[in-house]
Amino acid sequence: MSSLYFEDFQPGMSFESKGRTVTEADLTLFSMLSGDWHPIHADVEFARETRFGQRVVHGALGIAMATGQMHEIGIFNDSIVAMANLRDWQFLAPIFVGDTLRTRLEITEVEATRSRSSGKVTRRFTLLNQRGEAVQQGLSDGVVLRRVALEVAP
Repeated sequence: MSSLYFEDFQPGMSFESKGRTVTEADLTLFSMLSGDWHPIHADVEFARETRFGQRVVHGALGIAMATGQMHEIGIFNDSIVAMANLRDWQFLAPIFVGDTLRTRLEITEVEATRSRSSGKVTRRFTLLNQRGEAVQQGLSDGVVLRRVALEVAP
């Protein structure tokens, strides 16, 4: 899909990414990157004794996958200026190695700003597992270029 600009968005629009399976390498690399080696993520024997019965993938890795899958959808590739925030993020269910995740992105609000070159688009991210269960969700405002910004660009 090609990039959409501020004027293209309307509340209620919905987009969905392809699925991606969480691997052992994802879990290990995220532990290395974040420095979070809590035994719920890194110790098979410890995790086996928890209510989950296995290691749980970092919640922040879920956020990272959701934002990455948003870019895979392609609607913001040339038009996004910035992600302004993440808010009301909820961890609804655990993510495990072997889960296949996809992101549903819904436009909840489109708000003109004083800027002539951009506006605010509020997005609801819902991270779904292979059973269609929401495992994480939250909101994020994006600063998105207006088409007029393309006309004044060199």
